[in-house]
This record gives sequence, C-alpha cells and structure tokens, in this order.
Amino acid sequence: MGMMSLASGTMASTTILPTMASGRDPILEIPAAETVMEVINRYSVPEISLPFVFVPLFFLMLLLYRRWTKPVVFAGMMVLFFAGYFGAMLVSYDYLQIIKKPDNVPITIMLLSLSLCLWMAFRQAARNDDRIRAGVPLIEEGKDDKVLVWPDLVYTELICIVLASVLLIVWSILLKAPLESPANPAGPPNPSKAPWYFLGLQEMLVYYDPWMAGVLLPGLIVVGLIALPYIDTNPKGNGYYTFEQRKFAITIWLFGFLILWVVLIVFGTFLRGPNWNFFGPFEYWNANQQVPLTNVNLSDYFWLWGLNKPLPTRETHGAMYWLVRELPGIFVVGAWIFVLPMVLAKTVMRRMYAEMGLVRFLIMASLLVVMAMLPLKMVLRWVVTLKYFVYLPEFNLNY
Repeated sequence: MGMMSLASGTMASTTILPTMASGRDPILEIPAAETVMEVINRYSVPEISLPFVFVPLFFLMLLLYRRWTKPVVFAGMMVLFFAGYFGAMLVSYDYLQIIKKPDNVPITIMLLSLSLCLWMAFRQAARNDDRIRAGVPLIEEGKDDKVLVWPDLVYTELICIVLASVLLIVWSILLKAPLESPANPAGPPNPSKAPWYFLGLQEMLVYYDPWMAGVLLPGLIVVGLIALPYIDTNPKGNGYYTFEQRKFAITIWLFGFLILWVVLIVFGTFLRGPNWNFFGPFEYWNANQQVPLTNVNLSDYFWLWGLNKPLPTRETHGAMYWLVRELPGIFVVGAWIFVLPMVLAKTVMRRMYAEMGLVRFLIMASLLVVMAMLPLKMVLRWVVTLKYFVYLPEFNLNY
C-alpha cells in the first residue's frame, strides 16, 4: 500500500498550473485564447500527448496519406500550422520566450523542413501507388536521370553553397550566439540542456541508465542502419517512391525517427523546464515548483508490494542476494528480448519469418523489440513510476 500511495502521489503532482501564473501580460488580450492555452497546458504532458495525440496522428498520417498529400489540403494544413505555431507568440509571453531563443530556432526550421520533405515523399508515393493499382507506368519510369557533372551538377552545387552561406551570415547577424557564462559548478543552468540535436538522447537518459542511453542504444541504432540493407532485401520500392508496397519497413523506420526522436526533441524543447520537470508550452517555468520523485524499480513492486516482504539482502539470501532480488526483472527483460521475437515469428509475423529466414528475422525482430522497449519504459515511468526493470548497483548495471 505504501508503494501505491507513492505512485498515486506522483500522478497527482503533475497537475499543470494556469498559463498566466507568470504575471506577465501577453501582447493580445483574448480570453478565449487563454482558456485554450490552459487546456493545452493540461493535456500536453507526455503521458497524455504521446499516446493520445502524437501516436494516433502518426498512424492517421500513414492511413490517410493519399488525402493529406493533395496540394490544396497540405497547403491548408501548413496555414493552420503557421497560424497556431507563430500566432501563439502574440497571446503567450512564456511561449514567446521559448520560440525566440537562438537555441530553439533550429527546432522551428527542422519542423518546417521535415513537414515539407514528408509531404514531397508521400505525395510521390501516393501518385505511384495509384498508378500501380491502375496498371499505369510509374512516374520514375522512362525518365532520363543522367546529369552531367559539368556544368549541371557543379553549377547547382555552387548556387546551393552561395545560398547556404548567405543564410548563415544573415542568421549570425540577426541572432546572438547562444553562449553563456563560463562553467560554474556552484551555479549550473536550470534547466541544463544539451544542444537541440541531442535533446532526444538526453530525454532517453531519463528512462535508461547512462551507459544504455548514451552508448548501447545509439550503437544499436547505428548497427541497425548498417544492417538494414542486408535485413530488408525486398526489391519493391527500389528506385521509386511507394508506401503501399513497403508499409512495414516505412512505418517502423518513421516511428523510430518521428516518435522516438523528433517528438522527444520537441518534449525536451517545449516541455522540459527547471529541475527537469514537465511544463506546458504556455506555462511559466517556475524554478521553485517541485515534483516529488517516487520512482521505484520492478523488484520493489514484486517484493514490497506484491509479496509484502523486504528486499533480499546478503544476510537473508546469501552472496547471490542480488540475483534473487532482481530475478523478476531479469525474467521480464529476458522474455521481452529473447522470447518475444520467436512469439512474433509464430504469430503476427509468420509470413515475414518464412520470407526472411531464421537469422535475418531474429536480427530484425531483436532490433525491433529493443526499440519498442523505449516507449514501453516511458509509459510505465509516467503511469506507475517504474524506473528500472533490473537494478544492479552492485555491478553498475541497470536496465
């Protein structure tokens, strides 16, 4: 009961304060806008926004790609995005402070460029998929893609270099370099954030041990990308855009990139405030707001709450007490990494298993379940305050 009261206390502490608690007046006084901002602040916390907003939007994007990629529809969506993203600066002083920070300007550029690139790719895929269904040649067929290095390629590269240089010069003149005072251990920045392109990695550090989030997982990402051409030998979609013929590969790759990287960067930019607490995007970052940390491990739930017994110690269980204590977590992690791939091979991925073979399928499925562990740990951390499945400080090994 004590463990459950701690968990419930943490969930209650995540209530978001009203946006205007900062006492700073917005540029425009719109009562309805203030109400909307309060609702957004309340429901933008990751335990709500990730499973009920970002993930559904991700699958809707894939399901309705033929519709939203129409130029008129996409143009309307971008107008609404510009109106909401930049218009909110007029009604929220706190949101304005986040957007105009020089550190966060690349975030805005990333969101806009990513939206444009996704639209271009899915627009081509939608057109090709319609052509495949109608039995019409693909857009890429019959095109002469050969380009002369001189003068075509060299001129194109020269123009790109000039434009990029002009952009960087204008950027450096208009925006101050985000440099702070020399490092002072007595007064570290609050919050202390990594560069924007590492915010996703820094967010993973909340849910994994540093050696896992900083070394093992990035290493597996690199290994997975290297192994991808050897794992996925499907010739369909090679040299032309399509989604219909490569649903699984594109869905998994985009989920890892958009949900488990870009969304984590957005969380780290707009929601992570002082003391590494979550705040709403229109909420004042109050450095004095404290959220009690009551994170517990799976062994705590199993022994203290499930069996109502104290954790095993050397005195009660001998030299191997740590193994007895963490046996539930070892069982869960082992089943997830080693048993789940075989279950998938015999159930929902039977056809893929037959096409890929044992070795290629096990490599693919192992990388897949390791990636799926991150959203699982995030949800368990938010819902039941679970920190580690396996907690072995004796060996500096936690998972």
